[in-house]
Amino acid sequence: MNVSNSIKNWSEDERPREKMLQKGASALTDAELLAILISSGTKERSALDLGRDVLALAHKNLRELGRLNLTELQKIKGIGEARAITICAAMELGRRRQISESPDRDTILSSKEAAKFLAPILQDLNHEVFYVIYLNTAHKVIKHEQISSGGVTATTVDVRMILKNCLLYNCNTIVIGHNHPSGSKKPSDADKLLTIKLRDAAQVMDIKLQDHIIIAGNDFLSMSDEGYI
Repeated sequence: MNVSNSIKNWSEDERPREKMLQKGASALTDAELLAILISSGTKERSALDLGRDVLALAHKNLRELGRLNLTELQKIKGIGEARAITICAAMELGRRRQISESPDRDTILSSKEAAKFLAPILQDLNHEVFYVIYLNTAHKVIKHEQISSGGVTATTVDVRMILKNCLLYNCNTIVIGHNHPSGSKKPSDADKLLTIKLRDAAQVMDIKLQDHIIIAGNDFLSMSDEGYI
């Protein structure tokens, strides 16, 4: 790295760490925040240059950055395993912050509220994951959990396990959801069949299937709103 280009030789108000101390994290660009995570540069590239390279790989989109795995990040010259792990860990913390439960339990009464709850969990995944939200009589979240994980186009769901957990958690209403990594929110025949199968099986046990949400990137589809439930 050219000595004159080293971050150490920049004016203090231009260095990412010093800029954060003086102006706060919100004043930093995405590349500057990544530079702090990356910590140091290489002989050819500063940490900020590497941060820009990471963003370029993600098409300057933080949601796309959250979908990159360790192998993909290490395709960038200067991003080794340790730096890739640091970036992925930061992305995961961001996701967990979004979905962390507040002291007051979330209430899910509408498809929009269900999608808002599920989107941070599912929208960045490159494979299909099936999720269940268990609600009490006031439609407040008792528990939420991943039931299954599959490939790019499908995952297998055990209806009996879901109903068993309903009894275990003493819930009488559930919302289910899964993602479509393809970005299409159109339900497949398998999605429709599973929805009907779980709805009918749950009814026998006096459990209501409130909705089946399909998360497709920044968009979603409600099987209830579409008339499938």
